[in-house]
Order: sequence, then structure tokens, then C-alpha cells
Amino acid sequence: MLDIDLAQLEALGAAVAEGTFDAAARRLHVTPSAISQRVKALETSVGRVLLTRSKPVTPTPSGQVLLRLARQIHTATAEVARELGDGDAAGAAVVALAVNADSLATWLLPAFAALRTTVVFDLQRDDQDRTTDLLRQGAVMAAVTSMAEAVPGCSAERLGKMRYQPVASKEFTETWFGGGVTVAALSRSPLVVFDRQDRLQDAYLRRRARRPLNPPRHYIPGSDAFVAAVRLGLGWGMVPDLQRGPGDGLVDLDAQGGVDVSLYWQQWRLRSPTLERVAAEVRRAAASALR
Repeated sequence: MLDIDLAQLEALGAAVAEGTFDAAARRLHVTPSAISQRVKALETSVGRVLLTRSKPVTPTPSGQVLLRLARQIHTATAEVARELGDGDAAGAAVVALAVNADSLATWLLPAFAALRTTVVFDLQRDDQDRTTDLLRQGAVMAAVTSMAEAVPGCSAERLGKMRYQPVASKEFTETWFGGGVTVAALSRSPLVVFDRQDRLQDAYLRRRARRPLNPPRHYIPGSDAFVAAVRLGLGWGMVPDLQRGPGDGLVDLDAQGGVDVSLYWQQWRLRSPTLERVAAEVRRAAASALR
């Protein structure tokens, strides 16, 4: 059984959070040499290299495991301090979460609003296929993700589906799809993509064409801006039903072209009343908004 020194674990967490041993030393009020010695001692204890000594320092896969433990211990300690009425721990709890942009722009914020007096949220935005990377690294406590398989040390539960539909403005449809939404037209017509991790448009194109297509594309990295770009006729795009409304000026290109993205809530397996309250509100918001 590993006998892990908490001061060494704290040094590891501070080094990753601050990016350098010097900054970690200032945070913990020790010398940079002490940080280096504690991290080295921890590496010797577990028999693994835990940090890549770059600028900023980054955790190795083994380091990610211990970093997650360090942050879980910090969270659990803060919870206990609040329960005991420690004045130094008074105030709102800080909860770090990874979320995808479309959930944040549509159904998720009401869940956070319900906890606004007791929780401070530290949100990191990423594609729903990649938010579990942040959870695996220990950077966040929970994530909204498209990954059903639980990250080691975490639980996973299904929240529901977001439906995306290929749409365009009326003018764009008349210009590019006057002869119908054919494979030939799709291969030429510009499309709108959120960023280079956004695969929804290409998934639809492969399904229609049975082969990859590479039409011109605009990269618009913002949920509301993405929909605005489609509405303004820059291109067609896969827009969530939750961002549609009566008179939105958008035309459905393919009634059978919808793509469902299943979303899951993954969180640390850690007894944390605060995290459980957050999870309960996320479940409630998802149940009222997702399919």
C-alpha cells in the first residue's frame, strides 16, 4: 500500500496549478528547492515520473492520477472544515467543471443559478468529446460529456440527448440548394463549423455521401455566434433544436438528417455534499430540456 505524504502531494498540486516550482513555492510559502525536493520524494515513493519539467510543468499520466487525488483531498478537507464551522473555510465552495459550449448556451446555466449563493463555479469549456480529458487530468471535479464510459475514479450517468439538425438561411438555401440538397451541392456549399474538434457537420456529410467531403468552411467558435453565422447565410450548419425558435429564419435542409448527441454526467467518486447538490441540479435541468 502506498504511503503518500500529504505535503508532497500538496507540492505536486501547487506546481501543476501554478505552472512552475517558483510560483508553487510562493503559493505554499516555502522555497522552490523545497517544492522540487517534495515532488522528487513523491516520485521516488511511487516509483514513477510525475511531472514533465517544462514551462509550464505538466503532469505525466501517473502524475494525473496523483493530481486527481490531491484535489480530491483538498475538496474533502474543505468540506469537513465548512461542516465544522471553520471561519477560514467560510463562504461559497468552489466547484470546477468541464462543459461543452452548446450545453452552456442552452440548458445548463439554470442548474448553476439554483446554487448561486453557496457555490462558485470554475467552468472550463471544451468539446463534449474532450471534456473527460480534463476530468482524467484532475483539472475538474465533474464534466458534461458524450463519453459513456466512466473515467477511472469517477461515476457516469446518462443525462439525455441533444438533437442537431442541418439548417441554413432561406437565401443561402435558394442560392446553394436550388436543385435540392444533393451530394454535389453539399460538396460545394460553404458550411459553418464550431472549431477543429467539431465533427457534427462532417458526420452528416459522410452519412449522406458515403465518403468524406471537404467543402469550404467557416470556423466560428461560439454557440450563439455559430447560430448567428448560419442565420446570416455564411454557410449551413448543425444547429441544436434547443437553439431554434419560431420565426428563427432557418430552413431545415434534411428532415431525416438530424444527429443525436447523448450527454453524460461524470464526477469524482467522492463524498462531497456540494458536488452532490450540483449533480442533482444538473439532473433536474437535463430532465426538463434534453430528449
